[in-house]
Amino acid sequence: MIAIPTQEELIEGAVILIDKPLTWTSFDAINKIKRLMKAKIGHCGTLDPLATGLLICCTGKMTKRITEYQKQEKEYTGIIHLGAVTPTYDLESKPEQEKPFEHLTDDEIIEATKAFTGDIKQTPPIHSAVQKDGKRAYELARAGKEIKLEPRDVQIKTFEITKIALPEVHFRVVCSTGTYIRSLANDFGAALGCGGYLQALRRTKIGDYNVDDALTVEQWVAELKAAE
Repeated sequence: MIAIPTQEELIEGAVILIDKPLTWTSFDAINKIKRLMKAKIGHCGTLDPLATGLLICCTGKMTKRITEYQKQEKEYTGIIHLGAVTPTYDLESKPEQEKPFEHLTDDEIIEATKAFTGDIKQTPPIHSAVQKDGKRAYELARAGKEIKLEPRDVQIKTFEITKIALPEVHFRVVCSTGTYIRSLANDFGAALGCGGYLQALRRTKIGDYNVDDALTVEQWVAELKAAE
């Protein structure tokens, strides 16, 4: 049974876990429940609208620990779609540059994960919130500006292929903060020579916190209303 903080505990300071729904922004999820509590609240790491899963939120004095939670290791599951690319590296834009993928064997796909495991250099997507010349990269990209982002050091502890049903490749990744799974999907497809983009993504863990212990936004709304 998941313990629900009282209004007093929320005001004082608490950690709550939300299972963010598809198409919602992280702020959408927070704002929906913020109206029902009298505490200040912030989240510990944005999830893209097309991703679902664990969103850690801190209230009251616990908001001082947001940076601490943001730095913790994360786990994701998802699907990489092979045989095409997209400008955003996911389904926020349309697939293009289709290439054959049918020749790939399971062994080749699994072997390709080794190049993306451990300490690696990764270039963030240009359609991301990374700062470039004082602006968000996605703002420059949408304005048609040419952008070059520098590679960053990230650590991918685990890159496991859990199912292959071409063109879909299901995976589980454990990685450091700052890792872009969209970039991983794009780079993985490039390494296989056919292109790839992120079709689906779910964040399952942040540090010791698990999405299995999270409530949906609707469940939080119901619990907070019941506590009024």
